[in-house]
Amino acid sequence: MCSVSARRSLTWRSFRPVALSTGTSRSHSSQHKTQQSTAPKRSIFRPPPSSTCDWIGPPNPLSNLRPIVYHVAENESELQRRLRNLRQETEDWNHEFWAKQNISFNKDRDSFITSQLKTKGLTVRDEQGKRRCLNSEEMAVFYKMFLDNNRTRHMSYNKEWYRRNFIITLLMARVALTNMWTTVRHRKKKTSSPASGS
Repeated sequence: MCSVSARRSLTWRSFRPVALSTGTSRSHSSQHKTQQSTAPKRSIFRPPPSSTCDWIGPPNPLSNLRPIVYHVAENESELQRRLRNLRQETEDWNHEFWAKQNISFNKDRDSFITSQLKTKGLTVRDEQGKRRCLNSEEMAVFYKMFLDNNRTRHMSYNKEWYRRNFIITLLMARVALTNMWTTVRHRKKKTSSPASGS
């Protein structure tokens, strides 16, 4: 197992700086422009050769997903490599989707709150400089609207997510069966060696 301290200190992906506002929501406009590039950038970090497990990093501030550096098995077979690459590609795809989705959600939420406060004749901040909030019933209108507007996008995501995981499961089963068969053949070879030498 990898040490806890190593997992905590792992930084696998680097992103542009993300400026967050104080209060209940993230700032928007120019700050969101710095977040447009959500494609993950792989760092040069790799676990030491002696490592026998996957390394997990801290949650990404955009996607809220934990990045993973997958263990490369010694004498990795072509099938194992296909599985590892697909898992890595799927994680990158998943990160990019949720990073863009969260940015869009925060931007739309801030715009909704601002517009609702404006209709009430209120500013975004009160006399003490604190951000004003809407109540749960008012925010429920936004949540439903956001889900309705992104329904097709979510359905496409779910379809692709299930497709990728189905293929990953099949590859994992093939790798497990191949490893089991290799172990059985190795044991048979060991047990038959003394008999053939007598």
